Amino acid sequence: MNIIKTKILSISLLASFSLLSAQVTTKDTSKTKAETQQTVSADAAKKAAAEERARLPKPYNVEENAEKKIAELVLQAKAENKKIILQAGGNWCIWCLRFNEFVHSTPELNKILADSYLYYHLNYSPENKNEKVFAKYDNPGAKYGYPVFVVLDADGKMIHTQDSAVLEEGKGYSVDKVKEFLLKYAGNS
Repeated sequence: MNIIKTKILSISLLASFSLLSAQVTTKDTSKTKAETQQTVSADAAKKAAAEERARLPKPYNVEENAEKKIAELVLQAKAENKKIILQAGGNWCIWCLRFNEFVHSTPELNKILADSYLYYHLNYSPENKNEKVFAKYDNPGAKYGYPVFVVLDADGKMIHTQDSAVLEEGKGYSVDKVKEFLLKYAGNS
């Protein structure tokens, strides 16, 4: 009788172990499928971002002497009674390129820029970090990331630093938020 009970118990334990093993394998397979799907999604997103970056205009000039250019802009701003917006970032930054395209392809924003500002793309990249210029404006990229905007009056005095994250909406920018930002500082110099 003990032999039969032992065999039944052994068979029962073996069946339980097999069932548990199958459940673990199923969970591992599901986990692997989910991880594979996440990897594929991440790769697709990277590819889409690279394609977008390739098609967008590249407004940042890595070789330009930013200190000299800003000095020229200050003279022009005085003559035209305008403010200056420095858009700090680089051609490597998808959000920087998106913003540039956004403001230039949105007529009401482009008009505000043209009427009230001189708009300059202050390069920050491994090739040219413009450290002296960034230090003059309290290194805004270190605080906010890129892009970041520095508004100067007609005398070249920094009057505002704008974090771009608060201007975002989805995978782009909000017309209303950007318009509010631009109009807030657009007044007479």
